[in-house]
Amino acid sequence: MKIETNYSLQLQVNTASRKVAFYTLGCKLNYSETSTIGRIFQERGFEKVEFTDTPDIYVINTCSVTDNADKKCRKIVKEALKHSPDAFITIVGCYAQLKPKEISEIPGVDAVLGAAEKFQLVDILDGFEKKEKPQVFASAISEANTFHNSYSFGDRTRTFLKVQDGCDYSCTFCTIPLARGNSRSDSIANVLRSAHEIAESGVKEIVLTGVNTGDFGLQEGKRVETFFELVQQLDQVQEIDRFRISSIEPNLLSNDIIAFVAQSQRFMPHFHVPLQSGSNKILKLMRRRYLRELYGDRVATIKAHMPHACIGVDVIVGFPGETEADFLDTYNFLNELDVSYLHVFPYSERQNTVAPGMAGKVSLKDRNRRADMLRILSEKKKRHFYEQNVGLEFNVLFEDDVKNGQMEGWTENYVRVVAKYDPVLVNETKHVRLTALNAEGLMEAEETFAEVLKH
Repeated sequence: MKIETNYSLQLQVNTASRKVAFYTLGCKLNYSETSTIGRIFQERGFEKVEFTDTPDIYVINTCSVTDNADKKCRKIVKEALKHSPDAFITIVGCYAQLKPKEISEIPGVDAVLGAAEKFQLVDILDGFEKKEKPQVFASAISEANTFHNSYSFGDRTRTFLKVQDGCDYSCTFCTIPLARGNSRSDSIANVLRSAHEIAESGVKEIVLTGVNTGDFGLQEGKRVETFFELVQQLDQVQEIDRFRISSIEPNLLSNDIIAFVAQSQRFMPHFHVPLQSGSNKILKLMRRRYLRELYGDRVATIKAHMPHACIGVDVIVGFPGETEADFLDTYNFLNELDVSYLHVFPYSERQNTVAPGMAGKVSLKDRNRRADMLRILSEKKKRHFYEQNVGLEFNVLFEDDVKNGQMEGWTENYVRVVAKYDPVLVNETKHVRLTALNAEGLMEAEETFAEVLKH
């Protein structure tokens, strides 16, 4: 669908007094895209307001990784109608692409836009006038073949910068290729341009995001650049103090990338590497592109270069065919692995994927029990990781969230530090010595008065 853009003065007059609010479900990638859509509205004269400020228009950006995400979308629509009963409610995002008709039947929804249409919604929904029936604009996912530059802005101390979208992998549990299309990327030149724009706003940390971030470099189906080349170029952007890699597949996390981050002036010693299962049998059923031996090697290589690096892990439990022995294989593998925390997901059946038709369905009770076991393990891993850092010195970038007279920030290696609120410290980096864990599991610190140093 091609929509002609109209930047007329009349449109500015018509929209100047209209208020729009946003709500984002899901990943860092969604946050970057919501923020970009928000800027499109503001450029057209709309006023961006908070969710509770009785807006004229709501835009809800959805996720559909699990059934729970779908239910959350329905709840957000209900809450929006409580605050502004006459508002025009628009749904975009992965759920909107996968189930546009289902969403259009949610009471109160006025429009649903798919992956190829969401960045054009101001033009497509010109006037945002309610119709007799909800409007649905959702092309086939093959139409989502353009990369749209996106980054969050003004929402947090750090910015999420999208460098890649879509996925060419065919994991048997995942709907992302159906919701976002084939893998495609921005160019290094454009990413560098965005980084400089972000730096001009005073942001000091950028998190690189994507569906399959390490697959960066595909343009029109051909690899013209690599993620390693992108990392090397971004390291030269002196106006940004910190870069983080949000998530990267173990088979794409090369020795070259690890070694470069270890000596980088700006890339932080923090990796989030999806595992999904510690059982090779289950990894094969999932059609993952690695076995656990490669994953273990990646962790060992990171720790050899950066002993205090933080490593996060995604894990799915209760996948079809996962016996208790398979789960214990995963549990024991993770227990022995030198990682810092886990993101645990009970397997959730998704329509139009291969996994629901597989043999060996695991009961919901067992899925939840296994998830609870790994979450307890995660807490132990995180505490052990924090304790390993007590007595060491780091740089903490403090944020502007103030709770009970205290502010928080992150070290280079992703330890959460709490300190007494000081307005001078907001969005500033302070060199500290980590002293002890408090009752909430946050790290306390003392100022060293040493110069802030690059890691």
